[in-house]
Amino acid sequence: MAETLRAACVQMTSGPDIQENIETVTRLIREAAKRGSTFITTPENTCHLRFPAAQKMVSSLSQEELLERTQFSALAKELGITLLIGSMAVKIGDKILNRSFFFAPDGTLKANYDKIHLFDVQLPSGEVHKESDVMQGGAIAQVAGIVDDFTAGLSICYDLRFAHLFRDLANAGANVLCVPSAFTVPTGQAHWEVLLRARAIETGSFVIAPAQVGEHEGGRTTYGHSIIISPWGKVLAQIEEGEGVIVADLDINDVKTARSAIPALSHDRDYKVQKA
Repeated sequence: MAETLRAACVQMTSGPDIQENIETVTRLIREAAKRGSTFITTPENTCHLRFPAAQKMVSSLSQEELLERTQFSALAKELGITLLIGSMAVKIGDKILNRSFFFAPDGTLKANYDKIHLFDVQLPSGEVHKESDVMQGGAIAQVAGIVDDFTAGLSICYDLRFAHLFRDLANAGANVLCVPSAFTVPTGQAHWEVLLRARAIETGSFVIAPAQVGEHEGGRTTYGHSIIISPWGKVLAQIEEGEGVIVADLDINDVKTARSAIPALSHDRDYKVQKA
């Protein structure tokens, strides 16, 4: 039984053209596989990133069309890797789902996850995002086995701010928390690393967070800083600017050690909040 897993994050700058993005991410996935990675993750909006978000309705495809066009199943099988496509936009009626795709090494689509928490905010800079105008939120948290004792807990971007989701994933067996994202620059600078490290420490899990980076259609910019974090909160690998790949070896014993040292997952208690 394998006690270590070589994992990778792909960092990329998705534009409006699906085919161009697929060619870029395929090249980067192949690079990660050449470096020995057997679990490879890509960012939110791997297929394309449009701004304003309403533009996604024009160019998004059904799941069947996406899978046929992107060929990620065949790529996972060819390389013999577990592949998490952080998210692609899936058209359903008059809305889209922000959906992750989890492929097994034999090319099987093992799991999907639809982003639960939608990013509806006006930032202090005046930048406005309202995903609910075009997106439908998910309602099911998802864990999926990677290999042996390594189990992924799936999330997408804004989900990061909801600590209870990650605790629920860990209690359901996850020890590798995946957070594919397209964080804005202001929120990334303020909160990205500290929240990711907190989720790792709180649950005694590895955190893998592949991210979008740079300038996209309509002048939108994303923060990048893809990162892999240990269950003790240590940064194992990180890339700041530009497209590229980071790789780290995950040791399942680090999960066992962290959860044994601070067994917080077993210390939950029921309680009520009282206002005086």
